[in-house]
Amino acid sequence: MSYNATENSASRRIATLLDEGSFVEIGGAVTARSTTFNLQEKAAPSDGVITGYGVIDGNLVYVYSQDADVLGGALGEMHAKKIARIYDMAMKMGAPVIGLIDCAGLRLQEATDALEAFGSLYHKQALASGVIPQVTAIFGMCGGGLAVVPGLTDFTFMEAKDGKLFVNSPNALEGNEISKCNTASAEYQSKTAGLVDGIGAEAEILGQIRDLVCMLPANNEDDMSYEECTDDLNRICADIANASEDTAIALAQIADNQILVETKKDYAKEMVTGFIRLNGMTVGVVANRSKVYNAEAEVEAEFDSVLTVDGCKKATDFVNFCDAFSIPVLTLTNVTGFAATVESEKNMASAVAKLTYAFANATVPKVNVIVGKAFGSAYVSMNSKSIGADLVYAWPTAEIGMMDAKLAAQIMYADADAETLNEKAVEYKELQSSPNSAAARGYVDAIIEPADTRKYVIGAFEMLFTKREDRPAKKHGTV
Repeated sequence: MSYNATENSASRRIATLLDEGSFVEIGGAVTARSTTFNLQEKAAPSDGVITGYGVIDGNLVYVYSQDADVLGGALGEMHAKKIARIYDMAMKMGAPVIGLIDCAGLRLQEATDALEAFGSLYHKQALASGVIPQVTAIFGMCGGGLAVVPGLTDFTFMEAKDGKLFVNSPNALEGNEISKCNTASAEYQSKTAGLVDGIGAEAEILGQIRDLVCMLPANNEDDMSYEECTDDLNRICADIANASEDTAIALAQIADNQILVETKKDYAKEMVTGFIRLNGMTVGVVANRSKVYNAEAEVEAEFDSVLTVDGCKKATDFVNFCDAFSIPVLTLTNVTGFAATVESEKNMASAVAKLTYAFANATVPKVNVIVGKAFGSAYVSMNSKSIGADLVYAWPTAEIGMMDAKLAAQIMYADADAETLNEKAVEYKELQSSPNSAAARGYVDAIIEPADTRKYVIGAFEMLFTKREDRPAKKHGTV
């Protein structure tokens, strides 16, 4: 029967997350086995975690919600086994798992029993990765080994005020204490660490999870992430050319009903990732961004049009998720090179290699629209045709080539006067950097007007719907 989820914070969160009256509890009578160290004197209803299933907008999901009122939500043997049981059921039925975390850590009284069960939860998460979507939301403490749990899931949300996510507490870090840098805060984990996709008040992040789940397939085989399109398939995006710098706005304009569900929104803002629908079909989107505009059309932030280490990592993880769940990928490209700092150089080659591999290895339909500059090997790594994009479009104002035409002229004609340099720059741009030049060589499939972008990408993905592509037989790549 349905659980009346109004008794405490753990059950209230379930009630807010799921469709009204849809939750069915499993394992409600389970309690702790251990009675040592005075545990027998403490009530442990449901062993501190409510587990069960319900629906979000009609989509089956499995949920566990930790109860901080029971032993601080500490994770013990039976607590972990209940969550593992939910994973078993979700894997059999092919449905997402959503974890609502509020936990004081491992239950010390249960020692190795708790540790063993906790390890089995890691194991279940690893097996489920790429098979069913996994989502976590952190409302209270999520520290130590428990911080690995959101790291093993696909998407993580965090309550802005009371959520705390850490492996080591801020005060345990040498030379730091919480007033200097609160590494456990939602702001730090979303903006700097990049583990968290969205933050906000409790109701806000539960709403964000509902929006996300409705975009996602139920599992890696049975795609239920389609809905009827109520938007005009041929809708003209009249102002999209003005959004080539803030591609989050451009992506929203392309999308059905102009809805973009952005992931890791506060992290590496120079790279946009998220989900849109095109003719009712979920599509993953990746885009370079050089400016961020707020609702009042004011510039909030500016970035160079380059690949950064964090931006590459953000895009790589996202493309890998899309490929695992057969979600097509659309990219909007505007990139001139790589971030050039001593700090970024430590990881730049590796980060770009992983991004390149993610795009090249993905067998889902892949479409690229060049909306600005596409220079050098940075462009090659951004879903170019040479690494496997199925279709590449370019706006008439796009520039595609090795580098900016003026810089190329200066290198090739180092001793020339200004007039000659300008002439050679114009010549180079026309012969080597224009979209017409790239199209003549087959590197661009069509030059399209910005306003027609929506209808072109919808048509492309419709054509690519039945795409089948194999990779060389191997256990897995090593990049």
